[in-house]
Amino acid sequence: MSLGWFRPTAIVLLSTAPLFRPAPLYSWGCQGHVTIALIAEKHLTPEVRARAEKLLAENPVDPQLPRYCGQTSADLFADASTWPDDVRGRLKNGPWHYIDIPRGAERGPLEPFCGSQGCIRKAITEQFALLRDPSAPPRLRADALRYLIHFVGDLHMPLHAATNDDEGGNCVPVQFFRRLPHPHLGSFAPNLHSIWDTAIVVRDMEGAEPAEYAELLSESFSSEIPAWQSAGMHIDDWLWESHDLAETVAYGGLVPKIPIETPAPVHSCTDQDNIGERMLRLHLRVGQSYQDSAAPVVRKRIAQAGIRLAVVLSEALQSTP
Repeated sequence: MSLGWFRPTAIVLLSTAPLFRPAPLYSWGCQGHVTIALIAEKHLTPEVRARAEKLLAENPVDPQLPRYCGQTSADLFADASTWPDDVRGRLKNGPWHYIDIPRGAERGPLEPFCGSQGCIRKAITEQFALLRDPSAPPRLRADALRYLIHFVGDLHMPLHAATNDDEGGNCVPVQFFRRLPHPHLGSFAPNLHSIWDTAIVVRDMEGAEPAEYAELLSESFSSEIPAWQSAGMHIDDWLWESHDLAETVAYGGLVPKIPIETPAPVHSCTDQDNIGERMLRLHLRVGQSYQDSAAPVVRKRIAQAGIRLAVVLSEALQSTP
């Protein structure tokens, strides 16, 4: 390993999820994460899929746990895909979902960007090892599986591998088509992060359910999938891909251009000379031209995440009893 179609009962539950979610808690939203899980599920061998489903079924999610996306599906992979967001506040492991690589950073080792509370790179490494260990407690292995289903999705979201002293774009208010930004829970809604994790995806889905979107993406990228599968597991490379896309597309497509900030620790949108208010004064607007540039990136990253997740789970589970 190198570190370097939805059930009908789920339609209403998913459709109730807000388009612009409170930041900085989520990536890819309910629809994106479920789509990734369904793509991965389709590309597992029957043996690996059966092992994963057995682990999840025998160690279920606490039925009393509030689920932001609802019980998204009777499909165990789909349901697992959103669980880590539901427990991150309770378990205080929010930093496991991202890595703050500053804009302008040169490609190299990622350890310097992994904070004292961890990061997505470290979390994937640890949860992979736990899932791969057949002697580990089944409950921990089941949770490790849920984390991997979610985190491999997270790392493919460009703004989970980049920051500009703005909490991965959460402190960058933007007008999304006709939706004006407004203060919300210490941040702004919509913001650059929220449109990438949810709004662009939902708009591109055009009303499709995650299973339909998963099928569309699998067909659209069928010629590229064998290469993604044969490349193996390369977490660092995948993170740098996301970082580069954040720079060139997520930030790069904004008008006016946002200058690169000097890296500094930021814990809220009022830090770094009140970066949230400074970005608000830029009056950033995102419309059809930005959507047209971002949507193909989103489609490819979700498809890659699903295929690569299958690679990760196959590596972790193929040799375990």
